[in-house]
Amino acid sequence: MHISILLMEQIIQLFLMIFMGFLIVKAKLLNSEDSKILSIIVLYLIIPCVIINAFQVDYTPQTVKGLLIALAGSVMTQVILLIIVSILGKVFHLNEVEVASIYYSNSGNLIVPIVMFILGKEWVLYGCVFMSVQLVFIWTHCKKIISRESTYDWRKIVLNINMISIAIGIVLFLTRIHLPEDINSTLSAVGGMIGPASMIVTGMLFAGMDFKQIFASKRVYFVTFLRLIVVPAIALVLIKFSYLASLSSNGPKIMLIVFLAIITPSASIVTQMCQVYGNDSQYASAINVVTTLLAIITMPLMVMLFQITI
Repeated sequence: MHISILLMEQIIQLFLMIFMGFLIVKAKLLNSEDSKILSIIVLYLIIPCVIINAFQVDYTPQTVKGLLIALAGSVMTQVILLIIVSILGKVFHLNEVEVASIYYSNSGNLIVPIVMFILGKEWVLYGCVFMSVQLVFIWTHCKKIISRESTYDWRKIVLNINMISIAIGIVLFLTRIHLPEDINSTLSAVGGMIGPASMIVTGMLFAGMDFKQIFASKRVYFVTFLRLIVVPAIALVLIKFSYLASLSSNGPKIMLIVFLAIITPSASIVTQMCQVYGNDSQYASAINVVTTLLAIITMPLMVMLFQITI
């Protein structure tokens, strides 16, 4: 129950950040379209800083074992959920924005502040394992369907700054190289902007929408139901029967982190990619806002269910 209350407080704070972005546009200080610049900063600067900084931890056998458990849990859930969501997309005739919004969770923006706030800074690394796995899918599958490209451009994928950041982080961790304190502090400070910046982008886009059209749309609520109820329920079953939580004394906490990453609202990076690649960013933002609002209720409930089940 304690974790559930902390979660609710954290999500409320993030929703207030969305409101700030909303006010900036409504006060006519900026236009809704100006959020594209901030989206590019998040995608290509802030997220890489988060990734590299997260891997700046001491190399110990326990840490390595925990990382392997987190990696196994992240890969297992992401692959199986992708298959299931793809099937749901065909059954319910979902478009590419809806499929991406249902499958991709907002782990990149929420998992770091949530884990740090609830469990402590030393546990953030395991959340970044899920982020790293998800980033691989984001810059392959998500980019392909949002941009409506017919093929993968592997050169662009491999040379993407986020993928390079993952590689740098892993190499630094395995070679036990710690960056100078000034560089590490800078990465940490810039990475700390990820939650506010992403939520402000969502709020700015939200300010340019027709509220009646958003909240009267049954489609948005259906997508929200799949994102916040169906996907987490499937993930909980997968985690339960994988027995990964029993492989280490820290296993239950590590798998809780993986589960937290999955049950977050729809990914704001979907909105940012829609902006960059010319898809329906307003619809993606509407889904993000509604799922964020309702996640105040669903995430604590899902965590309680996890604690009962695992």
